[in-house]
Amino acid sequence: MSRPRAVIFDIGNVLIGWQPEAFYDGRLGEARRRAFFDAVPIHAANLEIDRGAPFLASLQALAGHHPDWRDQILWWHDHWLQMVQPVIEGSVATLKALKARGVPVFALTNFGAETYEIALREFPFLHDFDRAFVSGRLGLIKPDPAIYAVVERETGIAPSDLLFTDDRAENIEAAAARGWRTHLFTGWRPWAERLVQDGMLTEKEAGL
Repeated sequence: MSRPRAVIFDIGNVLIGWQPEAFYDGRLGEARRRAFFDAVPIHAANLEIDRGAPFLASLQALAGHHPDWRDQILWWHDHWLQMVQPVIEGSVATLKALKARGVPVFALTNFGAETYEIALREFPFLHDFDRAFVSGRLGLIKPDPAIYAVVERETGIAPSDLLFTDDRAENIEAAAARGWRTHLFTGWRPWAERLVQDGMLTEKEAGL
């Protein structure tokens, strides 16, 4: 089989951490954090933000429905950068190595339009993508097949020539169903090994 023509990265838990539970555990303790997450559908609200809903206004509306948890809900906005840690340096190195080789690299990410702008300022390597397909900008969200169709149409690259990594199995399965080559991300080293296996990088370039 020929080498892929382009590589597509998810961002959260692939290039940077996404650990709201750890942030709230640090603030509230695990038991109270669990009570908060059980009482307040904040992950569902975040999914709507990823789909394009306004960041602060969405959380303020949620706080209005759950006044006992108002402060904790608004932390999601005020301390958002503390939840997107740490940088996964090995994955960033593979991104930069692919760019240095001239391989087209894209992002396909469930990310709010406003939060992605914050991330761009905080994490300069996000500017390395040839293009970022951001759910909040598109009004579509993984694993909806429509968002994968946008990538195919806009890049003009055949599905079988795309290699995609994501940390969520349902997102990988949706891509594979369209004929994409896929890698379920479990850590930067297996991902680097996959890039070597597919002839995209040498071991040295991949940091192995």
